[in-house]
Amino acid sequence: MSSEQTTTWPELAISLYDKLTGRGAEITYEFENMEVWVPSGTGTDAVSAKWKLNGVLKIRTRDNVGG
Repeated sequence: MSSEQTTTWPELAISLYDKLTGRGAEITYEFENMEVWVPSGTGTDAVSAKWKLNGVLKIRTRDNVGG
């Protein structure tokens, strides 16, 4: 086991996905009226658009052994 600690949500998601890949796992996220402000760029003058998410996002993994 690594001594490195996960410090961000993306790192946690990647770590979880890596551990579940090949094990027939399914990760399900459900959103209800989740609002995300998405910037048009990285500068201080960037404008943002509001995205509203409703529904389910499923991530499935499977072994691809032998082809």
